[in-house]
Amino acid sequence: MKLINQTKQLVLPVCIAIVLSACGSEEPAATTTTQAAAPAVSSTQSTAEATQPDTASQQSPQPAEIAAKTDQAASVSQDSEVAASAAAPVEALSIEEGKRRYEATCKVCHDAGLLDAPKLSAKEEWQKRLAAKGLETLQANSAKGFNKMPAQAVGDVSEAEVYAAVNYIIQTAQ
Repeated sequence: MKLINQTKQLVLPVCIAIVLSACGSEEPAATTTTQAAAPAVSSTQSTAEATQPDTASQQSPQPAEIAAKTDQAASVSQDSEVAASAAAPVEALSIEEGKRRYEATCKVCHDAGLLDAPKLSAKEEWQKRLAAKGLETLQANSAKGFNKMPAQAVGDVSEAEVYAAVNYIIQTAQ
């Protein structure tokens, strides 16, 4: 009964480890063999000894081993996400495209100051933000979301369009 309870406790972490190890990679998963390789038979060793199963290698994994593998799989998944987000830099579109995106999307909140959004007309506020965070951070926060600012690079809106809208806002605030 104790073995059944331990098995139940291990099922979820093992499943998570399997799922996470399959995520975040473009390469096909490597196939692994679950059978232990037969030991080599020396000329002095009898065939009967060589064919006996090795019971030590067939023991089930210990909880600490499974936890370590789960942590390793999670780490690999996080590393893959970081690598994907650190892909090629985004080139902003023209200021005209930025103005179009602002008028279509950003204006709703930034003209009215909804959710504490700085208004387009608040030039000093934009200059403070630009000085404190830098253009790249403002662009990334607008594209991916930050605090009350929802992510804007979603659906059919590209990061390049969002970056162009931020450039338009900054240019207008100068």
